[in-house]
Amino acid sequence: AERERREQVTRAEGEKKSSILVAEGNKESAILNAEAEKQSAILKAEAQKERMMREAEGEAAAILKVAQARADGIKMLKEAGADDAVLQMKSLETLEEVAKGNATKIIIPSDLQGIAGLATTFKEVVSK
Repeated sequence: AERERREQVTRAEGEKKSSILVAEGNKESAILNAEAEKQSAILKAEAQKERMMREAEGEAAAILKVAQARADGIKMLKEAGADDAVLQMKSLETLEEVAKGNATKIIIPSDLQGIAGLATTFKEVVSK
C-alpha cells in the first residue's frame, strides 16, 4: 500500500512538472511571437517612413528642376534682349496653353494691343 501511494505521488509530481513545463513553453512561445510581431511592425513602419521620405525628396528635386528651368528661361530672355515681338509671341503661346486647360471660356482682348500691353508688362517684370 505504501509503495502504491509513493508511486501515485511520484506520478502526480511528474504530471505536475510536465504540465508546468508545457505551460512555460507556451508562455515563451507566445512572448517570442509577440516580439516577432512587434519587430515586424517596427520594420514595416520604418520602411514606409523611408519610402515617404524618398518620395518627398524626389518631389522636391522635381520642383527645384522646374523652378531652375523657369529661372533659366527668364535669364535667357533677359540675355537675348527680348523685344516686344518675342514677348508677344510668348504671350500667345501662353494663351494657347491656357486654352488647353479645363476652362472653357477665355477672355481675349478685342485688340492685340492688349496682348502687347501684357507683353510689355512681362518685359518690365523680367527686366527687374
